[in-house]
Amino acid sequence: MNNNLGTIIGFTFKNKVKTKSFLITTLVLAIVITIGMNLPYLIKQFSGGDDGKATQIGLMYGSQQETAAELEKFAAAAGSKDYAFVKYEGSSEDQLKQDVKDDKLEGYLKFEEDPGDKSFPKVVYAGNGDMSQSLGTYLQGALQNVKTTLITKDSLTAEQIAALNKPVSFSSTDISDDAKASAGNDAEKDRNQKIMNYVTVYFLMILFFSSNMMTGNMIAAEITAEKSSRIMEILITSVKPLNQMFGKIIGIFLVGIVQIAVFGIVIGANLMLPNNVGMLKEFHLSLTDINMEVLLFGLAFYIFGYFLFAVLYAAIGSMVSRTEELGQAVMPITMLGLAAFYIGIFSINAPGSMLIKVTSFIPFTAPTAMLVRVGMGEVPTWQILISLALLICSILVFGWLSAKIYRTGVLMYGKRPSFKELRKAMKAYKI
Repeated sequence: MNNNLGTIIGFTFKNKVKTKSFLITTLVLAIVITIGMNLPYLIKQFSGGDDGKATQIGLMYGSQQETAAELEKFAAAAGSKDYAFVKYEGSSEDQLKQDVKDDKLEGYLKFEEDPGDKSFPKVVYAGNGDMSQSLGTYLQGALQNVKTTLITKDSLTAEQIAALNKPVSFSSTDISDDAKASAGNDAEKDRNQKIMNYVTVYFLMILFFSSNMMTGNMIAAEITAEKSSRIMEILITSVKPLNQMFGKIIGIFLVGIVQIAVFGIVIGANLMLPNNVGMLKEFHLSLTDINMEVLLFGLAFYIFGYFLFAVLYAAIGSMVSRTEELGQAVMPITMLGLAAFYIGIFSINAPGSMLIKVTSFIPFTAPTAMLVRVGMGEVPTWQILISLALLICSILVFGWLSAKIYRTGVLMYGKRPSFKELRKAMKAYKI
């Protein structure tokens, strides 16, 4: 019995890993991951934005000499390496427009009279295309600072003006019992861990959904193809249906694990590149901030969730006689997978909602819902264990049921068996 199971696992694994579709898909996805992780760096290289020079913003100040001078003071005091102001004399915009076309300037500011506000001129930004969000934020802050300085110059000291422009310190405090236990933890480390938890949860949910859909359809297609070629009649008489079904499921699961391992190596190699190391340091992040508890529970729910969906895909595949009908037949299982994915994704910022709490105990949605609760909130250990126990029990129940459907369905040809036919045949077959 065990030898038969091992033989089927090995055959399925070797057969799938050597296929061109597997090799090409893995290679293409590895390239996509590499490009995605290095996209900001590549954009900077092609746009010439990584030459170390600050972005030049022209100032057509006209009669607003004092405003232009204050803007220059603000840039110097802020010590920004990203933006710098360049003053242009005269009232003609021709030179500024030409410098923008020649890429000497990103854009320029011009000052106009504002009938509704005599205290400060109306400021217009001119440049090629839409202004970037980062530049808009910088200019808004700079102009607000200069306006405050000019209005209050004769009544407030420089220190008072600086204090007035300083952002208000604002934060939140968690007064729950769980927060008291971790009150002594370093705030910076806690913030970094939350960010890494978010990344881990998001990555595992996408991994669960994509591998679930891909390997699930692979299992169903494999069984349907064998059934349509009539080779199933030989296999079913020499190997027990339970061994045959789980042999295929485990074999294809190992194929998925190999692919995930390849992607993990690709991600790790990209994270070690100088540009990505520098980006992590810039945000004060480190791979050591990954919460191992979240990662381990996430992998446990991923594995058990895979097997739950896999046995259902196997049962559906055994009921279909032609591969053309497979897409429609697996649609209900696909919708269950989509529901689990979207519940997790849309609840990632609300881990304490009633929806996520209820669905974390439903086996089909638990792999993503409980993952969100563990990664983004606080969950008692007993609730996690109950959710895992329900998931494992569901695998056993649906595995037993799927094995009976599998044994009955693989020998029915011509049309999809009705539920009545399946029920009669399942009663006659004992596992």
